[in-house]
Formats: sequence, structure tokens, C-alpha cells
Amino acid sequence: MRSGFLAFFLVFLPVALSAQTSGEVQTLKVQGNVYLISGAGGNIAVQAGDQGLLVVDTGLAAMSDKVLAAIRKISDKPIQYIVNTHLHPDHTGGNDAVRKAGLTYVGANVTGNLTDAGVGAQIYAQDNVLKRMSAPTGVQASMPFGSWPTETYLSGRKQLFFNGEPVEIIHQPAAHTDGDSIVLFRRSDVVVAGDIFVTTSYPFIDIERGGSIQGELDALNNLMEIAVPGLQDEGGTYIIPGHGRVCDQPDLLEYRDMVTIIRDRIQAAKKKGLTLEQVKAAGLTKDYDGRYSAKSGPGNGDMFVEAIYKTLK
Repeated sequence: MRSGFLAFFLVFLPVALSAQTSGEVQTLKVQGNVYLISGAGGNIAVQAGDQGLLVVDTGLAAMSDKVLAAIRKISDKPIQYIVNTHLHPDHTGGNDAVRKAGLTYVGANVTGNLTDAGVGAQIYAQDNVLKRMSAPTGVQASMPFGSWPTETYLSGRKQLFFNGEPVEIIHQPAAHTDGDSIVLFRRSDVVVAGDIFVTTSYPFIDIERGGSIQGELDALNNLMEIAVPGLQDEGGTYIIPGHGRVCDQPDLLEYRDMVTIIRDRIQAAKKKGLTLEQVKAAGLTKDYDGRYSAKSGPGNGDMFVEAIYKTLK
């Protein structure tokens, strides 16, 4: 029997992702060492260098062969690390296949060459991702064992130095979910936002898995602090959203302000005693719906309003 988690996404993801899973993937060099692979579900980032490859998110399971082919066009170096920005299967479904295609190195021999510890890349994520993917003994896990993180961090941040570049994996509590991470490639000046920031819809605040409107806004503000605009507000830090096109700081600013304005409207209505149904009927997102509301499923206007209403303190 399918878990509630998988059943939800099996119903809604085909609609929400139809424009982004045409059956083909595309690769774009963002800047520095970082590339974007799109069209496989959630956006995938790849950092490439002499030491190997670090992959952020892995897309849908059904797209794994095409994702691996796209990765190999970037570099034939070994995949050493996978980082998951959160647990949803449009970002983690390819974990097992991409992990098996990689190698884990643990040190160097006397000649200075890296020594191979065996088949399989390491998968990093915030600890809540592992907790929600796995399950207590006797309970069916929401995701297969091969997709689970092999290394987790509890809070704050996890830091790596890979391909001559500092990489920071930074926890964003109770935002899109309770296990969100943003990934900052400091030398390349690229940040991977996961589904905290998308260009294709309103934020999907997954209440069942610890998401909240205040955590979402805190995370967007944290991204704002990291991102630096370029000359005349073009370029600078590039942001890879969970879905949609590569952005810079002014794009993020526009999105953050939209979320803040809608939050404030719903907060004022709730203080006046309006019920959830009255708030939905009031059309408080009408001026943004044409740009951001998904046609159905995660990211549509009604779901966004409901998530804000239910998680406002």
C-alpha cells in the first residue's frame, strides 16, 4: 500500500511538473564550476572539477538514465557527493541510481593518489530528511533504502571543501519543509535554493512535513543576505531555484516581496476574525495569481493561502 507521502505526489506531481518533464533534459553552465540540469523534475545542480562531481538533487526516478547521461556530458570524473535540498521525490527520486554511479574516496595512498573505498557516492542532507524518508521498525518507509542520506547534519550548516571551492549546506528550519537546505558554492557565487524559491508557482509550504510561512520568509530573507546583485542589478550571485529559470538577486527580491505582501494581507484578515473560507473568497492573491498560481496541486493560490492561514502564529 502506498504511503500518504508518495500517494500525494503521485497524484499532483504530474500536473505540477508537466511543463518541466517533457522527456528531455537540458544542461546549462551557470558560472564558475556549477552547471544546471533541468527537465528531470526538480532542478539539479552539478559542481565539476578535478576532484570529481558534486550533485545537488537528483530529479525523478524515471529520469535517472537521462540525468546520468547529462552529468557525463559535463564530466567523466567520479560522482563523489550528492546533496539533497529536501525530501520530495521530484528532487530525491534519482538518489539511488546517481549514488550507484558514483564512488566514495576516503584518503590517499603513498603516491598521493585517491584510494577508492567502493561503489557509491555519499548522500548529504539535513537529519529530518533521513527521518522522513525512513521509518520505525515494522512501518513501511516512504522512500526506498538506497535513496536515503548516508550522512546527515543536525542544524546550522555542513561545510565541505571540494574542487578547490568551499561548499556550504545550510539548514533552513520549517520553511518549505523542516529539512530544507540551501547549498552555497562560494567561489562560483552560485546558491541552490531547492523549493524554498521557485519561479513557476507560489511556494509550496508542506505543513505535514514541517513547513510554515514564517520559516519560508526567514529562508527567503537568508537567501537575500547571501545573494549579491551585479552591476546595474544584473548578474552577481546566481540562484538556482527548485523549479524554473536561473535567477539573480532582483528576481529573488521580487519573489520575497510577493510572499511578504500576501502573508501580511492574510494576517490582517485573520486578525479581523475571517475564517479560512472567507479569506479564500476574498481574493487576496488575485493580483499575483496570473503570474504565480499553478493550475492545480502544489503552488496554486488556494493551497498557498491555506498554508499561510494555518501556520500564522
